[in-house]
Amino acid sequence: MAGDKVRHLTDADFETEAVKASLPVMVDFWAPWCGPCKAIGPVIEDLATEFAGRVTIAKMNVDDNPATPGKYGIRAIPTLILFKNGQILDQITGAVGKTQLVAMLNKAL
Repeated sequence: MAGDKVRHLTDADFETEAVKASLPVMVDFWAPWCGPCKAIGPVIEDLATEFAGRVTIAKMNVDDNPATPGKYGIRAIPTLILFKNGQILDQITGAVGKTQLVAMLNKAL
């Protein structure tokens, strides 16, 4: 996607890009076959634009990158985890509304 502001993470770069990042990072753990994941996709894109420069919005395909979801005990998708200063600040599982995600991101600011 041209102009895609959402960063796509892999098991290889997750530690550097999410856990050790200088900005807070919200990671959307998803898979292409997951209906609810597709449903919140446009919301994730909107948030990446709205919070640009303040929070990094990232996605991780759990099928392509099994190690990281396993490490964080992710059993259902979509799961969104908000990292700040190497810690998990918040976590939401399931397709939730934009208002709930904005409230989650605001905790990191």
